[in-house]
Order: sequence, then C-alpha cells, then structure tokens
Amino acid sequence: MPDKNQNRFQFSFEEFNSADLLQEKEQELVSKAKETAETAYAKYSKFSVGAAVLLENGKIITGSNQENAAYPSGLCAERVALFYAASQYPEVAVQAIAVTALKDQIPLEEPVPPCGSCRQVFVEWEKRFQQPFTVIMAGGKKIIRIEKASWLLPFNFQSDFL
Repeated sequence: MPDKNQNRFQFSFEEFNSADLLQEKEQELVSKAKETAETAYAKYSKFSVGAAVLLENGKIITGSNQENAAYPSGLCAERVALFYAASQYPEVAVQAIAVTALKDQIPLEEPVPPCGSCRQVFVEWEKRFQQPFTVIMAGGKKIIRIEKASWLLPFNFQSDFL
C-alpha cells in the first residue's frame, strides 16, 4: 500500500450567546446587519439576509439579499455589501463582516453561514488587500466569530491558478 500524507485543516472560532459579549464595533455591525435584513427583496424564498461590512476607514456599508424570479439573477447580502463598498471605497480594506437572517420576517435562532459564492468572494477580498477580515454570523441564540474569512473555504480557487 502506498504511503499517504494525512493532513488536517483546523481553525478556531468563538461562540457567544449574546451580541453584548462582542466588541463595541462588532455589536454595531450585528445591529446594522439585523436592520438591513428587513430591507431584503426576498419575495420568493422569504429568506431575508442582512450584512454589514466594517471598512478600515471606519465606514460601515450594509447590504441585503436581492432576489429575482430568474433565481441565478439575484445576489446575496454579503456580496451586495462588499461590492458596494468596493465601488465607493476601492482602496479600503475590510476589517469585518456581520451576517444575520430572517425566515418569514422572524429572526433565526442559529447563525447562518455564507454560501459558497460569498465565501469565494471573501477569499478574493483577503487576497486583494493582503489581510484577513473577521466574519460574524449572528443568530438569536448564538453568534459565531471567525478571525479569517478564508478559513470558511479551505480549498478555494486562487487567482494564481489563472
């Protein structure tokens, strides 16, 4: 039997039962994400997501998911916020993003992780600015805080492949 290497991917995260236990700026991000989830255009799925991005210059940019009858034409809250931030502040890095969700306008108890497309965009952002950013996933009963967005997508596609 041939030799094989066994590698493990491990990362740490913090779990909180209240936003009050987060840093003040992170509490503000979670609050803004919750407010913004209410602005989602989620006519089809009834699944409203809000995101708030903290930029290095202290600005907070928000976004909500925007659906379309032709499902692939919609866009997730995380990418709405990040793309808007890039269009307004193209040279400013992201420090953190907070994400929360509602189902039928009721806040979810558990945190909802970003989809694969959003995770890939996170990786691009970290590579673009050569620095990690924090991801905060906020539910009603639990909040998860991850120090590096790229940890959410360990085998990601890199621009170096092109």
